[in-house]
Amino acid sequence: MQIKRNSVTGPLPAWLRASGDGFSIEVHVQPGARRSQVVGVHGDRLKVAVQAPPTEGRANTAVIELIAKRLDCRPSAVQLAAGASSRDKRLQIADAALTASEIVARLQHQ
Repeated sequence: MQIKRNSVTGPLPAWLRASGDGFSIEVHVQPGARRSQVVGVHGDRLKVAVQAPPTEGRANTAVIELIAKRLDCRPSAVQLAAGASSRDKRLQIADAALTASEIVARLQHQ
């Protein structure tokens, strides 16, 4: 896994970036999976599998709900910033209570 350095938060995995008002997470989504889960790392992205199909934004909603649940934050704190119609997406996390190390620990594959 490629690690990037950030002067405020320390080492970050390639899929996590600090932004002005929180963090952004680069994800690769596998819609229509057998079960919803964080799978692991896919290149420089976090791979997330969701049961929802990729129609009518259902997979996007499922990704947001899964990430919010794993981070133990409100779903409204997780926003789709890019990639609405792509498997590769960028999520913006706007929860001031979360640190980079907490995000990494909560999203690592179990």
